Amino acid sequence: MADVELSFCVVNTSQRELLVRGLDAIARERAAVPFATETIVLDNGSRDGSAEAARAHAAVDTVVALPRRRGKGLNDSDVLRRARGRYALLLNEDSELRPGATLALHAALEADPRSACAGAALRRPDGTGQASAWRFPGVGSALAAALFVHRRFVVQSRGASVRRVDWAQSAAMLVRRCAAEEVGWLDPAFFVYSDEVDFQKRLVDAGWHNLYVPGAVAVHHEQLSTDVVPRRRIVEMSRNRDLYMRKHHGAGAARAVRWLTAWAYAVRAGAALVLPGHSAARYWAHVEATLHPERGEGLREAAEEYNRAGTTAPGG
Repeated sequence: MADVELSFCVVNTSQRELLVRGLDAIARERAAVPFATETIVLDNGSRDGSAEAARAHAAVDTVVALPRRRGKGLNDSDVLRRARGRYALLLNEDSELRPGATLALHAALEADPRSACAGAALRRPDGTGQASAWRFPGVGSALAAALFVHRRFVVQSRGASVRRVDWAQSAAMLVRRCAAEEVGWLDPAFFVYSDEVDFQKRLVDAGWHNLYVPGAVAVHHEQLSTDVVPRRRIVEMSRNRDLYMRKHHGAGAARAVRWLTAWAYAVRAGAALVLPGHSAARYWAHVEATLHPERGEGLREAAEEYNRAGTTAPGG
């Protein structure tokens, strides 16, 4: 078999139907590229038949079925280490590549030897655009959000040409594996959220840079991004944003970002009281979790409960 050029790496957590749709898209992409590829699916302790569906799919070469649920940073590092390609295309189970996306991402990294990651342009299922690249978090970006000018000064996924960005969302992101190995993969301390931000920040600090590739499109179904967001997800998002700030900018900057971010959510909570289709309770939950990221239970604790339930269930 020819040397693998690119590895499709999918991490799935109990989303069998979306996983199969994504694998169907990978099959189409594999048939269209002029180089050798492989597909690795890491199933994150699912109990909905996801691993069995992946094993039965013609596009899949390797299935890693975890007996227990783990965090995203650890799982993405696992598939990156297992990949045999020079490049690894990280995909969420709810990401569906559009035709030509793989070639566009590959061409972008090939043309720029010091680029480490290339993020696709994300679309919602209805075809509308979704922000997918941003400036790194910091006091400045938090201030822009507090002044409600973040779309202009923080969002970087714009334009029709490949461009350098601080960080791109990892829902559909091609990674140069040698660069990832150089910085020690993703940090497992980030259970989920901010894991790819920290990863790309460390890549930039090591002399690499990251790209946004508008010619590569992926539909991001975002099955978990609804107006009714579980509080544990809000807690996890807040605690990992705070972890990122303390790791890269120190306690003082982390404190400033907490207050600025809480202010932005508090204003939204007030507006939601009179605007239809918005949840004031959801925004206020963000305020509380942002100001006190050390409190409450997040997705890490939810995974621990899920794992305990699996070991105590009959036959589990």
